[in-house]
Amino acid sequence: MTQLRHHAPDRLLCAALACLAMIVALLFAPRVAAASGEIDEALALFAADSFADTEAAIAKIAASGHPRARVMLEALADRRLLLDPATKSVVVKAGTGIEDVRDGKARADFPADAPVVRVNNRLRGIIEAALGSLALSAGDPAQRLAVAEALMKSRDAKALAQIEAAIGREKDENVLRALFSARAVATLITAGASTADKKEAIAMLAGRADNDTLGLLRNVATQAGASDVGAAAEAAVARIEQKIKLITAVQNVWYGLSLGSVLLLAAAGLAITFGVMGVINMAHGEMVMIGAYTTFVVQQLFKAYLPGAADLSLIAAIPLAFLVAGAIGVAIERGIIRFLYGRPLETLLATWGVSLVLQQAVRVQFGASNVPVSAPAYMSGSFELFGLVITYGRLWIIVFTLLAFAALQFAIRATSMGLKMRAVTQNRRMASSMGIATGHVDALTFGLGSGIAGVAGVALSQIDNVAPNLGQSYIVDCFMVVVFGGVGNLWGTLVSAFSLGIANKLLEPLAGAVLAKIAILVLIILFIQKHPRGLFAQKGRAVEA
Repeated sequence: MTQLRHHAPDRLLCAALACLAMIVALLFAPRVAAASGEIDEALALFAADSFADTEAAIAKIAASGHPRARVMLEALADRRLLLDPATKSVVVKAGTGIEDVRDGKARADFPADAPVVRVNNRLRGIIEAALGSLALSAGDPAQRLAVAEALMKSRDAKALAQIEAAIGREKDENVLRALFSARAVATLITAGASTADKKEAIAMLAGRADNDTLGLLRNVATQAGASDVGAAAEAAVARIEQKIKLITAVQNVWYGLSLGSVLLLAAAGLAITFGVMGVINMAHGEMVMIGAYTTFVVQQLFKAYLPGAADLSLIAAIPLAFLVAGAIGVAIERGIIRFLYGRPLETLLATWGVSLVLQQAVRVQFGASNVPVSAPAYMSGSFELFGLVITYGRLWIIVFTLLAFAALQFAIRATSMGLKMRAVTQNRRMASSMGIATGHVDALTFGLGSGIAGVAGVALSQIDNVAPNLGQSYIVDCFMVVVFGGVGNLWGTLVSAFSLGIANKLLEPLAGAVLAKIAILVLIILFIQKHPRGLFAQKGRAVEA
């Protein structure tokens, strides 16, 4: 009795599962049987070997819901659907073998010289539409969205029926939005559509802001002439053009912020060395280049020894690039610059020579061609925000730049070394008389500026080619940023970098890249004529003297 009591729940559970399986079988058996029946009818039509019957077979396969419907249609489109005239059976050619069209099982008894089921260009279009209809029923919303957008771009009036069917069963809002747009496009190019339907379609498409929709509505406006549809299309074209102009302007501002963040990182170190030491450092761009090559070396080491953590190589490269570029900067200051203080022309020539030496050293070590620096997974791809396409790489660079700028401000404002740097900037002689070792401050300041340039190289490695002449592309822009913002003023450098970046990107569509650079340079020269110390002039007795 005890054993019976213990086994009773198990028996009840088994019975319940058996009942559930029977209910499921009863529910799905008619569907499976119907799908198999439609497939049998479709295969029989293939055996007739006529294009009209093949078209009917395609429609039956697409509507059958059979799990291998996509396989059958793709094989038909690729000329891999074979027909045995003797037995009227159809198989799929898969690689070097033959498999049954219904269940995918291997068929060794099929004749090797069996003919292919014939299709023409019109049938290929029908097959493509049928495959699209099947994809609109896929379980993945991303796949359905891609198909809906493809249908919208294809401008196929024949797809209107399958779009309507997909709208009736779709639940995802993004996919529904794309399907409504696809239906509007199909309605506009359908000859028998009513004026009311076309005007409703135009109103639907007027909310979009892409060139494909703009081109379609322009064609509609031209063909419709002075009719109500033509007037509605012209109004929609004007609305979309205004929206595209606004999005383009905002997109250019975003690109300008991205460029400004790069200029800020590259120019921040120059602002420190130029402001504190008065040295025109022509090798500053090479510090940027060294930071980029440090990123390349770190990434190669991670790929060789820590392939599972390759995405962390960029983070590891930040402090290493700062240390390597900073150490080289200290060596340059101690070995060359400290003997040339007070002679700006000679420091310019000396640092220019150093830049040539560093470039050649990199060419000898790494070669003259570009070296590959890949982006980590978290900096790849993009997303759309209110019509703007924002790449993760540039977004992270802006965030990183602002964090680096905040850290630099903290180091200058809240540390003993920063206090000494500001003291030397404002009055070198007084700072020396108060016991500050100005030579030591100069070396560390030059190293700090070079280290910040190395960190800029890490960021630039993600958006520019890493080559020996990388720094030369930014040195002139860095000097413009520093002079325009105010020599030695980091906040001025921040405002100047973003201002010049945005101005450059707004002028490029109007004047071109080269003329935009020239125009900005002329504007800076005119500004410096009126304000020689820049936007935010440094204060102090030494500066004012």
